[in-house]
Amino acid sequence: MYEVTADNKLRSLIVVGDRVLIRPKSPSDRTNSGLYLPPTVTEKEQVQSGYVIKVGPGYPIPVAAEDEPWKETEEKVKYMPLQSKEGDLAIYLQRNAIDLEYDGQKYVIVPQASILMLERSEDLYD
Repeated sequence: MYEVTADNKLRSLIVVGDRVLIRPKSPSDRTNSGLYLPPTVTEKEQVQSGYVIKVGPGYPIPVAAEDEPWKETEEKVKYMPLQSKEGDLAIYLQRNAIDLEYDGQKYVIVPQASILMLERSEDLYD
């Protein structure tokens, strides 16, 4: 598992809003009957899985308006946090994912709404 540590470049990445950075698991290149599939078939499946690497701050919550609009106030943005956490195994919809390569590793960025299911456990990494 490729984790965010102090000595790698992932620490400097900031995921924005309700987005989640996922490292896809390597898809199975065989069918259940033993036939080998070309990489283009396995990459285009609708549902994929991968490990959550970084999570955005969440959904912005509007600040309640004050009774005295003439007063200058600081805009403090509050966020509703996301369900996914770093290290979770996420099952997500591929059609909403944005593929990218960073530091020689393939990643996808998906909105929280595209994640169908999360699996959270301590000994999850293979």
